[in-house]
Amino acid sequence: MLRTIFVWSCVVVFTVVLGICAFLTFPFDRRGNVIHRYARLWGWLILKANGVRVQVKGLEHVDQGQPAIYMCNHQGTFDIFVLLAHLPIQFRWVAKVGLFRIPVLGWAMSTAGYISLDRSKRKRAYRGMEIAARKISEGTSVVMFPEGSRSYDGAPQPFMNGGFTLAIKAGVPICPITLDGSWALMPRTTLKIKTGTVRIDIGQPIKTAGLTMQDRKRLMQEVERKIRANLPVTPRERADAA
Repeated sequence: MLRTIFVWSCVVVFTVVLGICAFLTFPFDRRGNVIHRYARLWGWLILKANGVRVQVKGLEHVDQGQPAIYMCNHQGTFDIFVLLAHLPIQFRWVAKVGLFRIPVLGWAMSTAGYISLDRSKRKRAYRGMEIAARKISEGTSVVMFPEGSRSYDGAPQPFMNGGFTLAIKAGVPICPITLDGSWALMPRTTLKIKTGTVRIDIGQPIKTAGLTMQDRKRLMQEVERKIRANLPVTPRERADAA
């Protein structure tokens, strides 16, 4: 319980302090590049506050000079902190609209140029994807969770079509990322926080140039297969066996 109180207190303090920094920086950083660096620091500080260890494999598959769509399985809240701290590129999140309504955090996300995705209405969801496409055309990568929300048991949920439509239309590669270990830190059903180790496995990019909408299902299955391949057992099974 003391760990949970301490870490959540740190989250609030780091969010407020770096949110103020974003507010002061925004007039001079309309593209959000500096503010994204604040976000990376935010993620790193939260991991340190909780004593989380992170192991990264496959950084050679990250191309600093080419925009891509990074697709990750979504085990828990700590996925966000882990990717911010350890994915060493300028990127923009495609995130659910609810996060943008959180005081300070939502405003900072907007100033960084992160993309709000409202799946409750098709037109709003389509607009979010249009914004993401524009970011990609400007040379910036985007990161998204194709499941749409956190897993209940740590295993990947069914993937949604939107990100794959975006990748095919933009003609940019999809880089699959497997996150393993974050479910045990804070499952979706609780606010209690534990420490532990998170593994990031960055796969080889999958090309989409020349693909059509007829290839979308196959592309989605390939990305899901590569992500699942690095999860030998579900996080719940691992926790039950420990």
